[in-house]
Amino acid sequence: MDIIIFLAIGAAAGWLAGTLMKGGGAGLIPNIIIGVIGAFIGGFVFTLLGISAGGLLGSIITATAGAAILLWLIGLIKK
Repeated sequence: MDIIIFLAIGAAAGWLAGTLMKGGGAGLIPNIIIGVIGAFIGGFVFTLLGISAGGLLGSIITATAGAAILLWLIGLIKK
């Protein structure tokens, strides 16, 4: 059950970050991948900043922030 929640958070975070950064999501599987990688990036950055976001909403915020950072970095590399 935890993996399903993890994937749902990844999908939501990937879609939210895609919407915030470029105006739309990338599709279910890419959104999950972006969100899951974003969760790791967001967790790392939030830990460095001393921010602790708990619960479901905190997880979505952390993953979305990390996914937005990931999409921003990808945009820099593409240019």
